[in-house]
Amino acid sequence: MPQLMAFIVAIAVIFIVLSIILSFVPVGLWVTAFFSGVKIGIFTLVGMRFRRVQPSRIVNPMIKATKAGLDLDIDNLEGHYLAGGDVNSVVNALIAAQRAEISLEFERAAAIDLAGRNVLEAVRVSVNPKVIETPKISAVAKDGIEVMVKARVTVRANIERLVGGAGEETIIARVGEGIVTTVGSSASHKDVLENPDSISRTVLEKGLDAGTAFEILSIDIADIDVGRNIGAELQTDQAEADKRIAQAKAEERRAMAVAKEQEMKATVEEMKAKVVEAEAEVPRAMATALREGKIGVMDYYKLQNILADTGMRESIAKLDKDDNEREGKDLMK
Repeated sequence: MPQLMAFIVAIAVIFIVLSIILSFVPVGLWVTAFFSGVKIGIFTLVGMRFRRVQPSRIVNPMIKATKAGLDLDIDNLEGHYLAGGDVNSVVNALIAAQRAEISLEFERAAAIDLAGRNVLEAVRVSVNPKVIETPKISAVAKDGIEVMVKARVTVRANIERLVGGAGEETIIARVGEGIVTTVGSSASHKDVLENPDSISRTVLEKGLDAGTAFEILSIDIADIDVGRNIGAELQTDQAEADKRIAQAKAEERRAMAVAKEQEMKATVEEMKAKVVEAEAEVPRAMATALREGKIGVMDYYKLQNILADTGMRESIAKLDKDDNEREGKDLMK
């Protein structure tokens, strides 16, 4: 009985040890690779474990590449994985490029993947061009009419410029700039409506794909709409601004005139006050002159007669003036 228990314990220990070894050493993956024609040592797989690399992430793409006829190095795949790249996506892109007869090396594909671009999608776009649709772009012709243009840009990925090349946003921005320039140089918005292909020709001649990751194949105008009359609105706004400026200047002149009038009124009032003050001094001066004997009583009466005579003459002149005004009014009637 003790021997039987010892045998069972020994079997259990062996089973546990084998389970641990088999879980650490991917024997099944090694067998799959061996029968798939991929030459890789079991200790290489164990070394991947120590390097914290999942062997299946390397071996399965390697099997796929070998079956597709690609000659790849297992160390390159592992290095790309350790660098943070997607090994499976790179291998799929290499297979797709080989089928499409596109020249693509592993180093370039790995660089494109590490640059943050989808290398498989780039190969697909290189084979099957994609269409980028721009939003409605507003442009104004020389006659002041706004034109709303929407374009479809057919592009093909340029594998050689994927690393460091500009993306779709740059293509859309450059096409928008070309549309604005073309419409702005047109004498009338009618010319643009009659010949929309002129926009495509002019924009294509500018070489807008320089420095980008794409090659522009064609630019097609999808839609053209007539917008606002920007020129008339600008003229209206300018006229309104001129009107406000003129009103401000007129108000300034009116305020200056009012101030001048008030100043003149104040001067007249001041002069009247001085005259009244001077007239008030006349009786006092005459009384002083009478007391001191500088003038006599007869001189005083003569002065009064002169004043009375002057008042009478003024009254007669005023009556004659009123009569003349009435006669003039009667003649006008």
